[in-house]
Amino acid sequence: MAGIYIHIPFCKQACHYCDFHFSTNTRKKLQVLEGIATEIALQQNYLAGEQIDTIYFGGGTPSLLSAEALDRILKVIEQTFEISASAEITLEGNPDDLDFEKLKELKNIGINRLSIGIQSFDNAVLKFLNRAHDTTTALASFHNARKLGFQNISIDLMYAIPGQNVEEWRNNIQQAIELNPEHISSYALTVEEKTVFGKWAARNKIKIIDNDVSAEEMVLLIDALEGAGYHHYEVSNFSKPGSVSKHNSSYWKGEKYLGVGPSAHSYDGGSRQYNISNNHLYLNSIQLQKIPAIVEPLTLDDKINDYLLTRLRTSWGADLKKLLQDYQYDLLKLHGDYVSRLVDHKHALLSNETLILTKSGRLLADKIAADLFSMTCM
Repeated sequence: MAGIYIHIPFCKQACHYCDFHFSTNTRKKLQVLEGIATEIALQQNYLAGEQIDTIYFGGGTPSLLSAEALDRILKVIEQTFEISASAEITLEGNPDDLDFEKLKELKNIGINRLSIGIQSFDNAVLKFLNRAHDTTTALASFHNARKLGFQNISIDLMYAIPGQNVEEWRNNIQQAIELNPEHISSYALTVEEKTVFGKWAARNKIKIIDNDVSAEEMVLLIDALEGAGYHHYEVSNFSKPGSVSKHNSSYWKGEKYLGVGPSAHSYDGGSRQYNISNNHLYLNSIQLQKIPAIVEPLTLDDKINDYLLTRLRTSWGADLKKLLQDYQYDLLKLHGDYVSRLVDHKHALLSNETLILTKSGRLLADKIAADLFSMTCM
C-alpha cells in the first residue's frame, strides 16, 4: 500500500497555535496549484509503480480550494499513478468552508473521507485560538456532511488549552461523542516559539498548561472515548471499528508515501525527503523541472528508531521478531531490564514477542521509544 499527501499551503487566517507551513496571501494560489500538478508528474517514479490506496489533502486549509481545483489535482494523480478502486481520499476542512453546496461538490469529485477541524465546541475557546468558525458552523458542517451521505468523518479536538478547565474539556468530549463521528483525532496544544501563543507565552500573557493537567485531560479523553466504543489505536487517534485512518496508519506502519507541495515530506523505504517550506522558492524550482527537496538517506539506526518511535505510539506495538529479522536489532538482549521495568510498572505488555504500551505507557510513548533507540551509528 502506498499513499499520496498533497500539502495546500494557504489559510484564511492564522490560528494562534499553528506552526505548519501556510500563507494567508493567496495571490499565487493558482501558480502553486499548477506547481503541485507539475511536481506530481515529476515524481511519477518515486513510488516504483506501487498502487495508490490513500490520497490525503492536508495543509494549510485544503477546503479553501474550489472543488474544481481539487478535482484537477485528483485527475493528475489518476493520470500518473494506478489508484485502487477502494482508495481512501481524505480532505482536511475547516467548518466555515464546508457548507452544504461545497460538501455536495466534494462528494461528487470523489472525496470519501472528511477530517473536520472543529478543535472545540466552546465559542470563547475558538475565539482564543483565532479559529474562523463558531460552534453553530461546526455542527452544521458535520450534519450537512451526514445528510449528503459521508460515512467516514473524522473530527479534530484540542486539549491542554490555557484558560480551559477539565470540566469544560469533559463537555467537549461529550459533544463529540454525541455527534458519533467514525474517527476522532485529539492533540494537546503545543506552544511553539514562532507562533502567536509562543510570543504571548514569552511575555507571560498566557500560562502554558503543565504536563500533569495535560495528562489528566488525555486520560479523561481515553476513558470517555473507549467507553463510547472507540478504539484508541494511536496516541492521538481513536476510531470506531473499521474506521482507522488508512493514510495516517501507513505512516505508522512504515509504508511508502509521496508528499507533494511546499513543505511536504516523502518516504520510499530507504530515504526521506523534505520539500522546501517556501512557496516562492518552491515555484522557482518546479519551473526549472527540479524537485525542491532535501533527501536524507536512512541508516540502519534511523530505520530501527523510526520503527520504534512510530509503532510504540500504536495499539499494534513493536514486533520484536521484525526488529531482529529485518534490522538485526535484538531489543530484549539490549534493553531487557528496561522492558521488564516497563512491564512491572504496567506501562507496557509483552505479548507474542510484541511490545505494546498501555494507557499509562502511551503518556510516555516518545520517551520510552527514545530510551530504546539504537545508538550504534550516532
